[in-house]
Amino acid sequence: MEKLVIIPTYNEKENIAAILAAVFGLQQTYHVLVIDDGSPDGTAAIVKDLMQQYQGQLFLEERKGKSGLGTAYIHGFRWALQKGYQFVFEMDADFSHNPKDLERLYLACKQDGADLSVGSRYVPGGQTENWPLDRQIYSRGGALYTKLITWMPVNDPTAGFVCYSRKVLEAINFDAIRFVGYAFQIEMKFAAWKLGFRIKEVPITFVDRKEGTSKMSAGILKEGVFGVLKIQWQSLFKNYRNQVTKSATA
Repeated sequence: MEKLVIIPTYNEKENIAAILAAVFGLQQTYHVLVIDDGSPDGTAAIVKDLMQQYQGQLFLEERKGKSGLGTAYIHGFRWALQKGYQFVFEMDADFSHNPKDLERLYLACKQDGADLSVGSRYVPGGQTENWPLDRQIYSRGGALYTKLITWMPVNDPTAGFVCYSRKVLEAINFDAIRFVGYAFQIEMKFAAWKLGFRIKEVPITFVDRKEGTSKMSAGILKEGVFGVLKIQWQSLFKNYRNQVTKSATA
């Protein structure tokens, strides 16, 4: 058990079977953990039906109600550490992230010496597809704003297509991660950077979803703007290092 892809879902019945087929179709021994927040559209039921087809590769954790992207991923990180995975990926269910890029993220950590690799829209070779101009402005402006405030050397800090090596997740104190939306993605990268881990950005093409409904909201945007200020300020007082020994999480 080396590679686990975590896919959080809420009302993704249009996408979930196809994204799972795409990941397993890579024939690269990925396991997938779907974390469903009580989707009323039956997403979890679709995953359960597929678990026999992908026996030993596909897993499901069901939670009651929408508890936020960040808590879903942390739930998945704890699960992955307990099961012994060495590389843990974040990926969306809606094909915004191309499953074929998983291997590039993996090799950046496995072969190229990165501790954390980020599928980046804002490095040479990276781009977005089917985005309106206003969204491009918000996203690029937010990335620059984050970099200026935190000084973190990451061009796409809100990116949600990520590969963590096990040692990064073991080192981070999840109880110190407070944000649940896009600021969660920033805070996790910020914590890894503060702890001295090497972050490498891998260029990807981010494609706007074609099926289902976006989970973006005004609250998530607000968290991203004010969260960056909080992350930098609180870093003066917050301990991002996990005090639990490695043997306790193995």
